[in-house]
Amino acid sequence: MRNTSKVTTLESKFPLLAVEQGCIVSKDADITVAFRVELPELFTVTSAEYEAMHAAWHKAVKVLPDFTIVHKQDWFVKERYAGRLSDGELSFLARASERHFNERPFLDHACYLFLTKTTRQRMARQSNFSSLCRGTILPKEVGNREEAAKFMEAVDQFERIINDDDRIRLTRMTEEELVGTKERSGLLDRYFSLSDTGHASLEDIRLGADLVRVGDNRLCLHTLSDTDDLPAVVSTDSRYERLSTDRSDCRLSFAAPVGLMLSCNHLFNQYVRQEVV
Repeated sequence: MRNTSKVTTLESKFPLLAVEQGCIVSKDADITVAFRVELPELFTVTSAEYEAMHAAWHKAVKVLPDFTIVHKQDWFVKERYAGRLSDGELSFLARASERHFNERPFLDHACYLFLTKTTRQRMARQSNFSSLCRGTILPKEVGNREEAAKFMEAVDQFERIINDDDRIRLTRMTEEELVGTKERSGLLDRYFSLSDTGHASLEDIRLGADLVRVGDNRLCLHTLSDTDDLPAVVSTDSRYERLSTDRSDCRLSFAAPVGLMLSCNHLFNQYVRQEVV
């Protein structure tokens, strides 16, 4: 029986060109700045604080130039708690607590933010687009150093606005954190292997009409992009009835059902496109 599947190398399909000066540069000359995001602990944020955090995000996005893509990516991976049982300085109660939770499963969370400067042509591009349809391979905006400088200034301002909110902390990722070192894999390695461990290794990737598989992991993809599929009113948070009482109100963000409340390994991606209407 003849094998009709197409086999290719990841290098030939890799969309990124280089990582320079802390920025990811794609083969289409898009510039991306990556951040590691620290968010408040679950069940510790009130409704008013959720509103303030939402206002900070909204204010920060407004300072970005046109044709910017804001990509927030949340990793949720099943792990087992490793207790500090060998720590001799623990008190009796602390040691009992570590022993109680040792090797208990939990959903580990990591959050990243990517700000990408693209162009009008790239924002409007469809899957059937070919670079042969235009006179130049790269858009004119790519060679404009002033546009790149304005974008980096806007990124600095975006970072300051978010960090002014005490509940959120952005830390710009370095080149070593993105591409990795000999001792530890980078974010790009971990993404392609679907593993958030420090020593992720690349595995075979299969893309088919009926199956997407990375190593032994089978993927199930869901997209929510049509406004007709969204409710008429969306709030920043909702009441979590299981832990709320008549006297106390436990709040969760609007994305909690597809975040920590979803008990399987998953990635949750949110995209905001800043463009001229």
